[in-house]
Amino acid sequence: MRDVLISELTDAIGFGVAGNFAGHLEQAGEASDFRSVRSEAADAPKGIFPWYVPGGETFLGTFPVTSDSLVLPSSQESLRLQIEPEVGVLFAVGYDADGRVVSLRPTAVGAFNDCSIRRPGATKISEKKNWGPASKGFATALFEVSDIDPAGGLRTLRIASFLRRGSEVHEYGIDSPAAEYSYCGDRLISWMLDRLANQVASAQTPLEDVGALFREAGRPERAVVGIGATRYTDFGEHNFLDVGDESLVIVYDGAVLGRSDVMFAVANRAEFELSGASVLAQQVTATA
Repeated sequence: MRDVLISELTDAIGFGVAGNFAGHLEQAGEASDFRSVRSEAADAPKGIFPWYVPGGETFLGTFPVTSDSLVLPSSQESLRLQIEPEVGVLFAVGYDADGRVVSLRPTAVGAFNDCSIRRPGATKISEKKNWGPASKGFATALFEVSDIDPAGGLRTLRIASFLRRGSEVHEYGIDSPAAEYSYCGDRLISWMLDRLANQVASAQTPLEDVGALFREAGRPERAVVGIGATRYTDFGEHNFLDVGDESLVIVYDGAVLGRSDVMFAVANRAEFELSGASVLAQQVTATA
């Protein structure tokens, strides 16, 4: 495992992959947002979206990542917030002489919460993703990897998530193998590089020119990427975060731990005692 300080990630651009786990967009009520997006294959993700741009002059310039808290938006227009349990990947980024991204080299993976507001009328995905500090989550203990292949770095990893509410614990996302992402490994990296080169902003889609944001940010050397949220349990699909809740995302090594081991630890507030796991626990609070 590798320990990372969240404060050291303020120079890393943040973006996500939309629609990389079958069924998630439909459960989140967002599949119709992508009806005008043409995909290269039936199982291809729908696009990439930004959630943090170092030095950016819009709301995307606010660093949103923490490892222990999740602050609700100050606006009361919508508090329909859901955990989005994902594998987060820390990439080293390479550029050509013209400032275009030409390589994404994975160095570590871990538990990531791409927490989202279900905000009707939002024209871009990013408008649902960064509402200020402590609106995203990334674990501080990560698995060191040199690839994110389904037969390599992701082979035995699984993604679990829970909502702790008072004395009760609920499974929020369906415990899923990371290798079941629609795109992962070199296929996902090649696809992301293509999207960084060719995805454009359009009034007809919720997508943006993320490649241009890399140049705006001064060619950051690192990127934190959420590669897609799992499907929800029935509870997760229909229950939203509230003050006092605790959001938990756990990426664990299925060769070391069983699902029952993880559930027992969470039920006994011992999740950080798990070996072979990247654990993210965020307490939900109101805006000060």
